Amino acid sequence: MPHAEALPVSAPTLTAVLFGLSGCLVDFGARMRLHSADHPVLEQAHATHGALDILHSLQQQGVPCAWLDELPATLSQSLASSLPDWVTPSPNTGSRWPAPDACWQALMALNVSRLDGCVLVSGEPRLLQSGLNAGLWTIGLASCGSLCGMSPAQWQALSVQERELKRGKATLHLFSLGVHSVIDHLGELPTCLADIGQRRLKGEKP
Repeated sequence: MPHAEALPVSAPTLTAVLFGLSGCLVDFGARMRLHSADHPVLEQAHATHGALDILHSLQQQGVPCAWLDELPATLSQSLASSLPDWVTPSPNTGSRWPAPDACWQALMALNVSRLDGCVLVSGEPRLLQSGLNAGLWTIGLASCGSLCGMSPAQWQALSVQERELKRGKATLHLFSLGVHSVIDHLGELPTCLADIGQRRLKGEKP
């Protein structure tokens, strides 16, 4: 009798995805962190490239999501005004990054019962260190976080060589923290999450 072909083993599903707010989902360049201000300008509250698409995709997959920030609650809520209501806010709870508590509290708010399959995405080194300390998979954002610290217009005004230099320095810094992957922006996140799924399938742990 012919042997039946083995069905391909699919990668395990994600448990939850946590996002930094400023410099990740909104506020390209994390300028609210770099410059004291009472309220965000309209551009800063815009979702960054790929943010709404990836949130919609994760919602379709049934993956719970939350955002974290250390900004004052009123400021972070203003920044998050362009995001879907179902994305759970997890504002500053008094625990300073890089302590792991903020990530754990965000997962608890999502009723997540295990760390396995939980991912943190951010362009903020201190939050990424918090995720590493909490035992999460971590994905750093090179161009839109605080390491580059530029508005979209400022970023686009750079030459290709200047952008590559800044992106390269940010990437090296993020990898030096020990993050598991580094991408340019959230538009590249689906491929990166699929790669983490394959790494988990092979038994790799964060």
